[in-house]
Amino acid sequence: MNGAIPTPRPAYQKYAVEVRPSAIDGQGAFAAEPVPGRRKIGEIRGESISVAEARIRATRSQRIMIVELSARRAIDFSRSADPMRYTNHSCRPNARLCIRQGRVEFYALRDIAPGEEITVHYGPTHHEGRLACRCGVAGCTGRL
Repeated sequence: MNGAIPTPRPAYQKYAVEVRPSAIDGQGAFAAEPVPGRRKIGEIRGESISVAEARIRATRSQRIMIVELSARRAIDFSRSADPMRYTNHSCRPNARLCIRQGRVEFYALRDIAPGEEITVHYGPTHHEGRLACRCGVAGCTGRL
């Protein structure tokens, strides 16, 4: 397993994903089996909170795992056991994050091979360009 943390797979996790050290940043979510393009990989679940609370929590934590669902609601994944919470940003991602009916879901943009890190483009973030991007792909914007 190469230092991977084995995680049980709940029903909403459609493909096996393992958490292990990432060259991009900290831990990453890696495909543990082939993932066909355009298929749902899985989702992450967490604590539903207000956006105001989310922004307060973001100032208190070095590692932020929060997604704003709307102008009023957000989900904090910092205590979640879902492996997809470790999905890192890439300027050339192989998956996309989709918010559907209050759920944060991940879909493959293309076939993802076993052992490949699953990445998404975070889009606009609270960092407002102040955080360095570490994805390392050709054409990287360099900032989040």
